[in-house]
Amino acid sequence: MMSSKNHIKNFGATDSSVSEIETPQEGTMNSPQNLFPGEEEMEGDTSSIAFQNESFLPPMPTAVAALAGADLNCDLDARQAFLEDGGSTVSTCFRVANILHTHAHFSEAAAFYLRAMQLHSGNPTEFPSVYTLLQVRLLCLLKSGQDIADEELARLRSLHIPYANYISGIRLAWRQNDLRGALEKIGSAYDEFHTGEEADWQILQIAKRIEPSLFTPDRQEEAKRIPSALYMYWDNNPPPEIQNNFDLHSTLPGMPLKIFNKDEAQEWLYDIYGVEARNLFLRMRHPAEAADFLRLHVTQTLGGWWLDADLRVSGSEALKKMISEPAQNAFFLTDNGMVHNDFYGTVPNSEIVSDALLSVYRNCYLFPNLYIAFKTGPGPLTRALNRTAHKSLNGLRPTQTIAIYDQHDFRKIIEEFDTPYKHSLPNWQNV
Repeated sequence: MMSSKNHIKNFGATDSSVSEIETPQEGTMNSPQNLFPGEEEMEGDTSSIAFQNESFLPPMPTAVAALAGADLNCDLDARQAFLEDGGSTVSTCFRVANILHTHAHFSEAAAFYLRAMQLHSGNPTEFPSVYTLLQVRLLCLLKSGQDIADEELARLRSLHIPYANYISGIRLAWRQNDLRGALEKIGSAYDEFHTGEEADWQILQIAKRIEPSLFTPDRQEEAKRIPSALYMYWDNNPPPEIQNNFDLHSTLPGMPLKIFNKDEAQEWLYDIYGVEARNLFLRMRHPAEAADFLRLHVTQTLGGWWLDADLRVSGSEALKKMISEPAQNAFFLTDNGMVHNDFYGTVPNSEIVSDALLSVYRNCYLFPNLYIAFKTGPGPLTRALNRTAHKSLNGLRPTQTIAIYDQHDFRKIIEEFDTPYKHSLPNWQNV
């Protein structure tokens, strides 16, 4: 079954087009339909400080005035959104800013986030919060190649310290290339965001570039290897192209295959993890979300390789690489910097998967309607790697070996194939 994998939506104020550490690049994600993360029951809410008519806010920037109406031709989608009410409400300015942000018009987006702040009532219950608007405004300024005013950063700190630490850390990494200092400044600020939001991507990009690696153990536990076993899932009645893929992988030498369907999966979860795991699995909103939930439990208990049903191992050389993988946890990053959960390998009792499962259960209980990729998909694994780096930076290094490969490495092992079912079945991104 297809996972909630690398086609990640842009979630407006906290999840925009992905940028590289040194040189921000244009992202390729879609606009959200119904949720802006960071506004659901956020711990440590400090937005109760009134913001209306704050003296630090500069006048409406010329960028906003210049982009009004017909002059928003740099982005026709943003222009259409602006024309709804002429940018006179917080919600419209926020929407315009999110569109501009998604389409990599970072300076313009920063101006509209500021305009939304100026229109904000100061009421801590008004969506979006002021500290969310300010955080993403400063991020856009950094993405545009500009620096940020110390006064604005100080204001963010007065409203939300973790967000200020996150922005300060990104600034250190992008402007001074101080990677270790950036991670130390950020600390565990990722916990103020939903798992898998842009903060996770950006922080992991910083963490993986630090030398010596934060993902290398000081001492290695007993030399376990990733078991040569492959796991896949399809809920019921696989279409011909999926059945053919199952048949192909069932013949891989030295890599026995186990295919779960919905009935087998719920019984396995009940038998190994208990009634609560089964109940959560059965409440999943889409088969992709159910597959996400299952895969972490299966690999945590049995170890081995997970592969989505719409992917295939590219050939004998790829199979050899899987069987000979030296690390005990092998993950691949998408071009966007998110962890692939559609293909990865771990030993049983993986430190990374254990942490990811904690995030999945927390998301299931606290944010059951969260965007699937954040709730059960790549987000929890990405967060688990960030938490590992944070602990390692503070002297608690992992005991298992961890390999983090990139999208180029992924493509050398895994390939997609034509899947007509995707054109007829409901897409998980619309859930």
